[in-house]
Amino acid sequence: MNEKKTTCFFTGHRTIPPADKQRLVGRLDMCIMNLAERGYANFVCGGAVGFDTLAACRVINAKLRYPDIKLILVLPCRDQTTRWKETSAIALYHKIKGLADKVVYSSDVYTSGCMHLRNRTMADMSSVCVSYYNGSTGGGTAYTVKYASEEGLEVIGLYDTNAK
Repeated sequence: MNEKKTTCFFTGHRTIPPADKQRLVGRLDMCIMNLAERGYANFVCGGAVGFDTLAACRVINAKLRYPDIKLILVLPCRDQTTRWKETSAIALYHKIKGLADKVVYSSDVYTSGCMHLRNRTMADMSSVCVSYYNGSTGGGTAYTVKYASEEGLEVIGLYDTNAK
């Protein structure tokens, strides 16, 4: 079977408004459950803070109910956390890496294009894009959702336009 047909990836903003976070967890859990029920086995996350981290944690949680699903991390570079300031985010990143079924790097070291390459790699290996995208015109999430759409992926949006 073509793995692309059973692979989805997550893309979204680094900042999640506190008022939306709990509802987003519920939407993520429902989305992951629905995709697993549709036969999706590979769930790909990019390792950034914010939505990427939340999605990875929800996939790890979903593995309790769906033990055959896999968490695949496609990380932009091996030294991704070097510039991060928040130690709790770094600790969670390493915990998620330790629980992932597979870790892939788009570059060995940080380059100006490694995040962009990571985003395209995730889309190119998937048939579904699960996004937390607020409609802004700039940034990596906007580019990635547009790229996924142009490549014919099903795009599932989880952003709550009513959240403030």
